[in-house]
Amino acid sequence: MARRGARRRRAARAGCGLVVVLVVLAAAVGVVVTVLRQHDATPVAERCAADVDGTRWFLDPDQSDNAALVAAVGVRRTLPARAVTIALATALQESKLRNLPGGDRDSLGIFQQRPSQGWGTPEEILDPVYSTGRFYDGLTQVDGYEQLSVTEAAQAVQRSGFPDAYAQHEGVARAYASALTGWSPNALTCTLADAQPGSGSAQALVDRVRRDLGDLPAQVQPSTDGEIDVSIDAGPLGPETDRDRLGWAVAQWAVAVAQPLAVTRVEVADQVWDRGEGDTWSTVPDAEPVSPGSVVVTLAG
Repeated sequence: MARRGARRRRAARAGCGLVVVLVVLAAAVGVVVTVLRQHDATPVAERCAADVDGTRWFLDPDQSDNAALVAAVGVRRTLPARAVTIALATALQESKLRNLPGGDRDSLGIFQQRPSQGWGTPEEILDPVYSTGRFYDGLTQVDGYEQLSVTEAAQAVQRSGFPDAYAQHEGVARAYASALTGWSPNALTCTLADAQPGSGSAQALVDRVRRDLGDLPAQVQPSTDGEIDVSIDAGPLGPETDRDRLGWAVAQWAVAVAQPLAVTRVEVADQVWDRGEGDTWSTVPDAEPVSPGSVVVTLAG
């Protein structure tokens, strides 16, 4: 009898141990499921698109950021969209539109310019505003560059060992040039992850406007939902008759730099780009249109 009682006690203890193990396993499974659910959302594939003439051309946000700078310098100089197309095609071939710290021999920057060839000091060339300006300086000295093919115009400036390579980038370069100079309204969008709360800086945006586009009038005010609104007047970029186009140039520039500057919304005319929507411009029902040539940029506050 004593032996049977001992066996029953050991069986009972074993049963309790099994229950404890099952409870622990169930809790662990619950934790794993919760973690998986928290990370179940598919990561956003960040990219920008220029949709012109029925074709979408994609760049990643870093390329888009540099494209915005290259185009803005052209707009600031009142250069034609053709000049911006040539510059963007050249930069795509030379550096994939990235501000590279090195390259073939002593080549540097977006356009892979060489200090040994008189383009400037390494520090100057790595300043994308300077290097873009130097490219346009060379391009505008080429007689009739607007009538030349992209390859001929780019090669006249760059003197590349692979002169025929520039032509392959003409499609994407033309689309982004058309959008970023304002000739193709509501053509440029970016699909981006949500901006971190508090990551937007009005001063950083104003500084970037001045760096790329010049000293444009800008007013900063808190938004009603805790974000930051910056109103930018594109008027000084050109004549009154161009205000609508220049407004779109600045608006699509703002979308192109949305990732580094934590832009969440851009309003121009009766259209709005919203970071949460990503790949579209839309009309806001019953909203009062932004005045011609003006752009309202909202930052994550």
